[in-house]
Amino acid sequence: MYNVLVCDDEADIAAALKIYLEAEGYRVFLAANGREALACVRHEPVQLILLDIMMPGIDGLTTLAQLREFSNVPVIFLTAKSEDTDKILGLNVGADDYITKPFNPVEVLARVRSQLRRYLQLGGGIENPALLQIGGIVLDDNAKTVTLDGEPVSLTPKEYDILRFLMQNPGKVFSPSELYRKVWNDIPLNADNALAVHIRHLREKLEITPSEPRYLKVVWGKGYKMEAGT
Repeated sequence: MYNVLVCDDEADIAAALKIYLEAEGYRVFLAANGREALACVRHEPVQLILLDIMMPGIDGLTTLAQLREFSNVPVIFLTAKSEDTDKILGLNVGADDYITKPFNPVEVLARVRSQLRRYLQLGGGIENPALLQIGGIVLDDNAKTVTLDGEPVSLTPKEYDILRFLMQNPGKVFSPSELYRKVWNDIPLNADNALAVHIRHLREKLEITPSEPRYLKVVWGKGYKMEAGT
């Protein structure tokens, strides 16, 4: 199931698109302005955006320019304007397609499918395997940095290695011995205690409520996992 973000300040249009897209099996996020759209992409795994150009506050063109600083997710512009200059401007700032209002829902769905197919065929979502994101956590393995909701997080080398491994395998449960072997590349001696300390420290740095973790979960009697799709 692919996630589509619809950003339009006209609630009726956004609601209609949500109905069409959900009927095709997509999961839909809604945003009423550019600021909400950027926040959504930073916190949720979005594979495509339908983005209105004319919006109050941050318009669609500015939103896309800021989006392209950290994401190459495909964007289809929605606009009431039909002039060629607007189309060219939108494509120049990084739009992938352009649909003029009023639009045909069948056309919108066809373009969504086309852009998703192209994006995934080109390796979308894994085009930069060094950049990992789950919810608000972003790990850049090239820069060796971790951010939470856009704010830098300071980790020890071993905390970083544990987090990277779990983010590379979202949703998969690893026993303490298995996780120790994968991260330490060593025979697991006293693995339970060593991992418990590191996991506790990671939770303190990454979880709003460490005792009720959103990301780093314990599966009692089995091991640890990074919650997928958080």
